Amino acid sequence: MSEGKKKPLKKQLSQKEAQRLSIKIIVIAVLLALYVAALYAANTGWNGYTTTDETGIEYEKAKVLAVLEDNTLTSETYENYSVGSKLLRLEIRSGRYKGDVVEVTDYLSALYNVDAEEGDMLTVRIDTSGVGQYSVSIYNYYRTPWLIAFVVIFAVALVLLGGLQGLMAFLGLAFAFVSTIFLLVPLTLRGYPSVPLTMVLVAAATIVGFYLLGGWQPKTVGAALGCICGVCFAALLGGAAAHLVHISAYQSDEAEALILAQAENGLHIRGLLLSSILLTALGAVMDIAMSVASAMDELKAKRADISTKELFLSGMKVGRDATGTMANTLVLAVAGSSFNMMILIYSYQVSFTQLMNTDFVTIEMIRALAGSMGIILAVPCVAAITAVLLTKEPPHIKKQ
Repeated sequence: MSEGKKKPLKKQLSQKEAQRLSIKIIVIAVLLALYVAALYAANTGWNGYTTTDETGIEYEKAKVLAVLEDNTLTSETYENYSVGSKLLRLEIRSGRYKGDVVEVTDYLSALYNVDAEEGDMLTVRIDTSGVGQYSVSIYNYYRTPWLIAFVVIFAVALVLLGGLQGLMAFLGLAFAFVSTIFLLVPLTLRGYPSVPLTMVLVAAATIVGFYLLGGWQPKTVGAALGCICGVCFAALLGGAAAHLVHISAYQSDEAEALILAQAENGLHIRGLLLSSILLTALGAVMDIAMSVASAMDELKAKRADISTKELFLSGMKVGRDATGTMANTLVLAVAGSSFNMMILIYSYQVSFTQLMNTDFVTIEMIRALAGSMGIILAVPCVAAITAVLLTKEPPHIKKQ
């Protein structure tokens, strides 16, 4: 009798699992469709360069067929860079003028130095002034294939070393990158407030990233919620600091260009600094959040009877050990991105008072310190939430 009762129970369970899987697939498909629709809506209906048959600016790729004249010299002043000019014969390889052969003068200086040789692929700017009338100038090297190759190498290395987890991590990174470039940037440029948009992006990137890494289980839920808390703390502290020292994106190096974009598109510049703090803190906070949550999950697996308090204290200990290195990573990343500017400032032999009160140094210090505070404050959030979820799991969050 007992065996006869077990068979329909197993069948019933398998049917429930299949039903849950079907619902899961449908939900993911709907969310993916909405995401694609949002990407399409954000990137259609406007264009930075309006192109018609008679006017327009386009950037296309071209191949150097021959160097007709070489009037360059090697400059020891500029570390053996070539300066002067070259007359090039180019074949346009993309766009509406594909196949056309043109002659272009390539001007070389220390700042603009595209030292092209026969066979090189370049990016050219094409200015159309009438039907069939256009001029071509050298814009830069054509770097797209190399950049794609570097991304592929990175993805392959991540998958080879991390297996399926590495692949999921890459997909999470791709989601965050695409969302930033093709959702956050165009919507902000259209006049939508950047801070709420960035907060939505941070929440979405965190949830998607952790879900891809570990599914819906206590450690990923705890890491995601703690990460969002940490990033919000970073934003609050960064916003308060920016208010106290009277700094905003209006004092950034790009302010002049942003003001021009503001006049054309209704861009809100003031919130851009806070948005940059959110984005800067996100990666490092995600890192430490997952480290703490994973360690706590492993400890719970080894000691099933561990109490919530003990698990929380263990998570705090792991977090304390990792906080210093994560903060260093964030601060040094900001310093590295600003290295050229720091050298330039130091070359002027400015005083300490002048240095500490420049807009550039103030912005970078607020960005680095706010992000580091986000890392520090994320640890107790992750430890507390994960400890509760691991020791008192709700019935709808089951460990995988």
